[in-house]
Amino acid sequence: MIKAGIVGGTGYTGVELLRILARHPEVELQAITSRSEAGQAVADMFPNLRGRVDLVFSEPDLGRLSECDVVFFATPNGIAMTMVPELIKAGVRVIDLAADFRLKDASLWQKWYGMEHACPNLLEEAVYGLVEINRGQIQEARLVANPGCYPTAVQLGFLPLIEEGLIDPTSLIADAKSGVSGAGRKASVGTLLCEASESFKAYGVPGHRHLPEIMQGLQYATGEQIGLTFVPHLTPMIRGIHATLYGRLTESGRDLQMIYTNKYSGEHFVDVMPAGAHPETRSVRGSNMVRLAVHQPQDGDVVVILAVIDNLVKGAAGQAVQNMNVMFGFDELDGLNDIAVIP
Repeated sequence: MIKAGIVGGTGYTGVELLRILARHPEVELQAITSRSEAGQAVADMFPNLRGRVDLVFSEPDLGRLSECDVVFFATPNGIAMTMVPELIKAGVRVIDLAADFRLKDASLWQKWYGMEHACPNLLEEAVYGLVEINRGQIQEARLVANPGCYPTAVQLGFLPLIEEGLIDPTSLIADAKSGVSGAGRKASVGTLLCEASESFKAYGVPGHRHLPEIMQGLQYATGEQIGLTFVPHLTPMIRGIHATLYGRLTESGRDLQMIYTNKYSGEHFVDVMPAGAHPETRSVRGSNMVRLAVHQPQDGDVVVILAVIDNLVKGAAGQAVQNMNVMFGFDELDGLNDIAVIP
C-alpha cells in the first residue's frame, strides 16, 4: 500500500484522479490540495465521491506532501516545476499531468508556454509517460511527464507506421476533435453551453501547444525530421477525442492491419479494431482504452488511422494512474479496469 497526494484536486483531471484512486487496491489517499477550496470536504464539492473519499481540501504544504510515496500534479502549467525539486529531494516520486516536463528543450518550452522554466535541469531526467512506448524507463523513474490528451491519441495512432518507416514523416496530418472538458473547469465564455452546443469549430490552427510534444515523440521514434499539420477542433460533447490521421505510404503491399495488431499485442489499453471498423468516442467514455482502426482508401498511397480516447482518462488521469502502476510494480489494470459507459 502506498500513500498518494494530489496537488490541484478541483479540476476535471483532479476529480478523475480521485475517482480512480479511491477504488485502487494499493493506494491510500493522503492529501488533496486546493488553495481556493482549503477546508472544504471533497465530497461536498464532488458528491459522486460521498462515502469513498473523506478528505478535505488543504493548502499545498510541501511537508505534508513529502510524506507521500507519489504526488500527482493536476495543476495549470507552470505550477509543478516550482515544487517538484523539493519533493524529489525528499524521495517522493512525481507524476505531472500538466506540460511542465514534457518537452526536453527548455527554450522550446518557454516559446510555447510563455514562461521561463523553473528547473530545466530536471527536463532530461523526466520520463515521458506514454506507457506503451516507455514502460521500461517509467519503472525506474522519479519524475514522469504525463502526455497530453491530443498527443496520446496522435502518437499511438502514427507510431506503428513511423517505426516501420512506412509513411513519409514530412507530410503527416492530424485532424483531431475534443470534447469541451478538454478546456478545463475554469469559467470561459467559449465553453458555456450556449456557446459550444450545436456548434463545431477549429482552433489553434497557427500553432497549438501540443504540436511540439507530438513532433518530439514521433521524431524520437523515427530519428528523422517530422513535418506535421495538426488542427484541433472543439466539439459539442463533454468527453472524448477523435483523431483522424493521414500519412502517405512509402511502400506498397504491406499488411497494415497486421502491423498494428503486432505492435499493440498484449497491451491492456490499446484495442486495434477489425479491418474496416470506425471507432466511436462513446466506446471509450470513462475508460482508459484507446481504440484504433487503420484504413487504406481505394488501396491508394494514403493511409488513414482513426484513434479515439477519453480525454480525461487515457488522455489524463487514467494514464497517470497507469504510469503509477508501472512505477510501483502494481498490476497495470489496478483501478483502471472499467468498461466504457454506453449510452
